[in-house]
Amino acid sequence: MIEKSLEIFKCLADKSRLKIIHNLLKEPMYVELLSERLELSPSTISFHLKKMENAGIVNSKKEQYYVIYFVNKDLFEISLKKFIDFNTAEGYCEKNRENEYKNKIIKTFFEYNKLKSIPVQRKKKLIVFEEITKKIEKNHKYTERELHLILSEIYEDFITLKKELIIEGFFILDNSNKYILKKGDLKNEF
Repeated sequence: MIEKSLEIFKCLADKSRLKIIHNLLKEPMYVELLSERLELSPSTISFHLKKMENAGIVNSKKEQYYVIYFVNKDLFEISLKKFIDFNTAEGYCEKNRENEYKNKIIKTFFEYNKLKSIPVQRKKKLIVFEEITKKIEKNHKYTERELHLILSEIYEDFITLKKELIIEGFFILDNSNKYILKKGDLKNEF
């Protein structure tokens, strides 16, 4: 894991990258805005962002026509002492890989905040369901109609989606025939 620590330190040893990080710590931005603020070409900004994304310093997500970049705050919350402790660095890298995997699954199965299809593989399905439940209030009691309205905004076949969410234990039906979200944070499920 020393290689990952070295990669991060190498990325941070550049004045332009530090300026980019400084701006991204204020708010997430897209390449053109960073280019304008830092008076660097968009291609230069893209080059630096790609290096920092590969090192796990920044992450990105697509929003309509733009790719928005934001700082990986988990990395900046690690003290320097803990960061050079290779056990901590290894744990961070593992967490970062897990987050990258989750983001990849979400990008694959969602488009414009709509679910394209329900994954077949259980691990991917749980990641997708976890993402869906972020939009649903935990411990709130929903009538079947209310739940259908929420799920229909997310997926065309909302009946199948509801059934799958119930099977996986995300929702339970209480004594008054209301649906309650029970699961939402699956960090230890896979």
